[in-house]
Amino acid sequence: MELLTNAIRRALPPLGATEEQGMQAVARVKFFTPDSSWTWYATEFDGKDIFFGLAIGVEKELGYFSLAELKTIRGKLGLPVERDRYFRPTPLEEL
Repeated sequence: MELLTNAIRRALPPLGATEEQGMQAVARVKFFTPDSSWTWYATEFDGKDIFFGLAIGVEKELGYFSLAELKTIRGKLGLPVERDRYFRPTPLEEL
């Protein structure tokens, strides 16, 4: 599965663009591990590798994460990170 399509790349604002919105910033894409409890919601993208958004794992936290790193992560059963093809843009405060 392609984690980041061209359409999603175009839809994601550049890093820093939604900083003033806080938790009202809109997550445009959701990544998850199908065999563990980690989920990443991206609100911004640098156009190359770095996202900003909400990561939910042991705790919920806002921060930066890497596309290259997402491609290397495997869950408990060895399954790779996937993109939720049915995710609709959602404000972070609703996640």
